[in-house]
Amino acid sequence: MVRTVSIATILALGASLPAWADTQPKGEADTEPAKPAPAAASDEGTPKTGANGPAPSQTAETGGEERENATVVAPDVDLKDVAPDPAAPTSSASAQGKGDDDDTTAKTDGDDNAPGTSTTEASTEPDSDPTLLPEGGEPELVLIDPVEAPKAESLVMLGAEVRPGTSTRLTWQPDTTMAGLTTPTPVLVLNGAQPGPNLCLTAAVHGDELNGIEIVRRVMYTIEPENLSGRIIGVPIVNVQGFRRGSRYLADRRDLNRHFPGDPDGSLASRIAHSLFTDVIQTCDMLVDIHTGSLKRTNLPQMRADMNRPEVATFSRGFDEMAVVHSPGSEGMLRVAASNAGITAITMEAGESTRFQQHQIEAGVNAINSLLEKQNMLNRLFVWGEPEPVYYDSSWVRANHGGILNSDVDLGDDVVAGQPLGTVTDPITNAQHTIRADEDGRVIGMAVDQVVMAGFAAYHLGTAAQAPEVAE
Repeated sequence: MVRTVSIATILALGASLPAWADTQPKGEADTEPAKPAPAAASDEGTPKTGANGPAPSQTAETGGEERENATVVAPDVDLKDVAPDPAAPTSSASAQGKGDDDDTTAKTDGDDNAPGTSTTEASTEPDSDPTLLPEGGEPELVLIDPVEAPKAESLVMLGAEVRPGTSTRLTWQPDTTMAGLTTPTPVLVLNGAQPGPNLCLTAAVHGDELNGIEIVRRVMYTIEPENLSGRIIGVPIVNVQGFRRGSRYLADRRDLNRHFPGDPDGSLASRIAHSLFTDVIQTCDMLVDIHTGSLKRTNLPQMRADMNRPEVATFSRGFDEMAVVHSPGSEGMLRVAASNAGITAITMEAGESTRFQQHQIEAGVNAINSLLEKQNMLNRLFVWGEPEPVYYDSSWVRANHGGILNSDVDLGDDVVAGQPLGTVTDPITNAQHTIRADEDGRVIGMAVDQVVMAGFAAYHLGTAAQAPEVAE
């Protein structure tokens, strides 16, 4: 917006200044401050408050409360460096933050060349000639309103302030073991130098699902915060208890991914779920919860999404060469609880549990890099293949006999109805029983060759690669 103000108007404003501006004796304020008149007490016996704000004593008390509740500044660290054991931010972090604040203030105060902030620049443009007067005989000054780009802000979480353009490690301590010791869990944070959305990455909600741990690590350690718009918050090992024991479950044998958003007064699983959801997940705008197949099952790299939610359906198409399986999910799942809280959430499945698989890990990393590009969080022109189909229906094909399972198909294979998928062989009688596809589809999950029993879910087929028709 451009406003035109005449010189005469400016002079008129100057002439209307209060007379006391020129009549106050010089040096009086420097020699002896004037003594304030005693404040009149109100009927309730409390000091009156001025029109411009509370009394000085109240301001001081408020400032004290703010200082007591202030968070420490998280240290800016290179996430690729070897880190000490997870610990809460110390006073040294606060000291470092104070120095950073001083530098920031100095840079801000010294920036006299910001575009649109100086009327002198506007009045001395090459087209302006002070010797040429417009009609009316008075020169005009053109005042331009400053327009500033939005700036990134600090992220406050887990008792620490993470400043823009920095990365750090924080600590989430969700529970107490039987020995009375806390279980610290690392939380990796990248706060970009430019503003943008908050993306959360979680892995190992089931402690034996390892591929997601490496996916989160590789994504977080290859991004520089100065190139990032928005924030990425990574929790590579949510279920530390299960991870240490090589178990899918918590120490009390409960499945953590059936207890979200949790209950602070509930079971151990509910308390851990509540702590994660309150302290970490609620800071997210978007969530990718990374899993693998359960014990002795493997999954084609894929996204599980509730395609009935328009925002989730759109979000799911940002991962490029990654199949999408429609799945509303069950109550208690992390992505379901997050979606119910207004967070765009999706589950990534990649590979099998208890091992690291390079192909599945690379697929997961590529998919998240594609998402960051689609969300305008990174500008790396990253393209990873053509988008895979969306499977709006899927089903499991089960074994009808017990024995040794040997598969004839691989993950990702397209199959037709009646096609052999595998054979179950009785090790005692050598009787062989063929498992066949009951309809056309694609193998999106399967059991690893093993001994199976009758009724065992052996092959997961994606069977509908188009959206179902909705009756009007």
